[in-house]
Amino acid sequence: MSLYDARGKINRALLICVSDYKNLSALPAVEANAEELKRVLIDPGTDLFTDEEVVICRPQEPWELEQALDAVTDEARGLLLVHFSGHGWVGRDGGDLQLMVGMSDTRQRHKAVSWQDMVLSYLDSARADRIVILLECCYSGNADETFHSRRKPMSLLMAAQPNRRIFSGDEPAGGSLFTRAVVQILERGIPGERFVTFEDLVRTLRERLAHERTPMGDVWEPRSAKQNTVDDVILSFATPEVRPPTPLRIRWRRWLKQRLSRWLRVIVALVAVLGLSAAGLVAFQLLRTDPACPPALELRLLTAPESEPALRQAAFAYEMSDLNTRPLHGEDDVPDGCRRAQITVYSAAKDQVDQGFAAADRWQGAAHGTGKGKPSTKGTDPLNRPGPQPDLWIPESSADYEEVRRGMPATGSPVTLHHTGPVAYTPLVVGIPANQRLDDVEQVGASWQDILTGTDSDHRDLRLLRPSPVLSGTGLLHTIGLYLANDGSRIGPAGGPDPTLARDAERRLSAPGSQYAGSTELLCSLRPTGQDGRPGTGRGKGAAPLVSEKSLADFNLGRAVGSCPALGNALAPGDRYAAYYPKNVPALDHPLIRVDWQGAADAAPRQDAVGRFGDWLRDPEGGRRILSRQGYRAVPGKDGKAPDPVPDSPLTDHRADADLDAPVTPFTAGGDQVTRVLDGYDKAQKSSRLLILMDTSTSMAEGGKLPVALSAAGRALEMVGTHHTYGLWTFPDGAHPTDPGAVRRTVPLGTADPAPGKAALDRIAKGELVEHGAAMQEALTAAVREMKKSTGTNNAIVLILDQDDGAARRAAGVEQTLNTLLKKGPEVPVLTLVMGKAGCDSFVLQGLAGASRGQCVPGGPDAPDLLAGLVASVGTAGKDGR
Repeated sequence: MSLYDARGKINRALLICVSDYKNLSALPAVEANAEELKRVLIDPGTDLFTDEEVVICRPQEPWELEQALDAVTDEARGLLLVHFSGHGWVGRDGGDLQLMVGMSDTRQRHKAVSWQDMVLSYLDSARADRIVILLECCYSGNADETFHSRRKPMSLLMAAQPNRRIFSGDEPAGGSLFTRAVVQILERGIPGERFVTFEDLVRTLRERLAHERTPMGDVWEPRSAKQNTVDDVILSFATPEVRPPTPLRIRWRRWLKQRLSRWLRVIVALVAVLGLSAAGLVAFQLLRTDPACPPALELRLLTAPESEPALRQAAFAYEMSDLNTRPLHGEDDVPDGCRRAQITVYSAAKDQVDQGFAAADRWQGAAHGTGKGKPSTKGTDPLNRPGPQPDLWIPESSADYEEVRRGMPATGSPVTLHHTGPVAYTPLVVGIPANQRLDDVEQVGASWQDILTGTDSDHRDLRLLRPSPVLSGTGLLHTIGLYLANDGSRIGPAGGPDPTLARDAERRLSAPGSQYAGSTELLCSLRPTGQDGRPGTGRGKGAAPLVSEKSLADFNLGRAVGSCPALGNALAPGDRYAAYYPKNVPALDHPLIRVDWQGAADAAPRQDAVGRFGDWLRDPEGGRRILSRQGYRAVPGKDGKAPDPVPDSPLTDHRADADLDAPVTPFTAGGDQVTRVLDGYDKAQKSSRLLILMDTSTSMAEGGKLPVALSAAGRALEMVGTHHTYGLWTFPDGAHPTDPGAVRRTVPLGTADPAPGKAALDRIAKGELVEHGAAMQEALTAAVREMKKSTGTNNAIVLILDQDDGAARRAAGVEQTLNTLLKKGPEVPVLTLVMGKAGCDSFVLQGLAGASRGQCVPGGPDAPDLLAGLVASVGTAGKDGR
């Protein structure tokens, strides 16, 4: 895992400690938290903060905390650490954690500080590179739900699990129990480690608090979460081991900070006494304030979700590079040391990018505030995603670029795309369980025909799983390889797939409900049970994922993949996959596409800035080295030779089970071929029915759940294609409040036009909710019974619900009836999105997924795309029951 080192940067730490309350019980132990934590943070052994960079705040009124947040979020450029210890409070619904200041009262929300509306809003607009938050209060675990809707790279440590109170205030003097443990770890370090990272702190805290109990009798288990980052943040350089010397530049910075002001006073005094003009000139130069840095030119970089973490790290390194902080030859508009450009990295699924560029006039109109930015009357509005207009776009492959060009209008578009060439490569692979390697099939250079034979029911009988070609560039390019390089021949610039071959290939892929929106989420679903500290799916047995080399290496090494966090070690040998490289299948080439918008006043500077960034990404001493460390293959140099990975590339680790001798096949297919492959994929699909069953009880409107649920339902509607029909049912039914099994058939099953579904979702968003409790199993029983009437095999139910499934009001025998019905043919997978804090961990939801051969998706910002990937495979021609 890559590490973020904030030494030498402008860092800030805000320590918020509230021990005295007017309307709540006092917390005497919290009194010492701030001073103890500051003492450790500014200790030379910690080596990250100086005295003036640590701010203590003891707010009595909410505005005091807001003022402190405003200051540190504006000043920090490197690491921003925020610590809160005091009372925490939530309402009955468990939503929107309130941080209680001195004058707070549980009966008056305006006297408390909203975690969601105030704290996260300030942190999400901070200028720091990384944000680390430590919450020590009752119900701190409830902060996780809204945390995941933010874009800034953040790491969050919560002292407790959701809906749990903790001891914080009655302990002996010297700080509260939790903060004392944090202080000790940061101050003393961890045996065997050269420093303490965020993940180290979480792991060690859990070990030290394992013997403690909360007031509810539970094990005191801190929880953590990360958003928009897969790297780890160094929080202390303290170590019980022999410590390496601090870098010279850091020692020089600290020396200057400690002594500069004193030497300046001495020089000024000498000037006054001696009156020497030369000394006066020297003093003037020393005291002269450097010119303020002008605002940097912002470049917006759009990419695929799988590439975002690596490109975010590369963009940060570029911002701090000499190329971006030194004056250019012949230009002195930006002072030395100031950033010329800053790069905002964001991502979207492939189909959302397609929609955005196809509607570029409305995309641009939305930015300008003109009428062209109004939502479309057809289907869902693509301008909600993928975000702002990009200045550059790095898709997964040139196939994505060709597909976007196909969808853009021939004339009249305000956007022009310039393909400037690849910045990195990633070969495509088939992951074969390491203990089930294929007989008589070479790992490198075997044709797809050989691999299909080696994995069929007469041999290894493996389920082939592919990311959705609709949502994923990896899935699209794998499909191109399956169709056009089936016999191992090189793909030329012309020709199309054999329809029979396409149908046969699709029948080998497992469906329905087996696809995901990308390689990483697919692999996350295959992680072995218990590997990430919580129950895993265990779905990897007998699976062969069609993914990228980089994502498979990350999976084998226990790195973060999709929504699965990083593990402490690589997977056990028996849980890994060996990479098989199909012959002449093109690699992901990650091209840099410059995006020019008609009428842009600063078009020339933006084009120049994009060109400099692209050159830096390919530079052996610049971005190429950083991307190689992330597991990418480098683009060939000027001599045409493919460079070897850097020594610390994950591909060089034997546990990654990658083969560096496997060649990188460039993308040579033409735009017409991409079109023909997609047409062949569409024709290989079977007709299908999708029933969306949605909980519309009033509790869905609490805690920010409803927008995610509506977005997920909208994404499911977008997946309804020409071969598919759908229905939208809601429960509970307001017209029959006493009937728990009653559902409202809002959109009849068998509908093809997505417009009625979109209109129904709009009405729900405006408050068309039902006040009495929802009975999930009764409503689902009615839905399953209806779907079982069909003799077809490509049917599925999308169930979107709150955590409350009506168990308290359930009649006897309902659960048994539902399970019996699910196990009868024909098969109807239930794809469940659950919005509660416990996610998919409940016995009921796990049993539902197993009985229906479906999947469960926990609520969160990635849930709509994750669910869309599963829905996209309903109707695919895969072999049923595999």
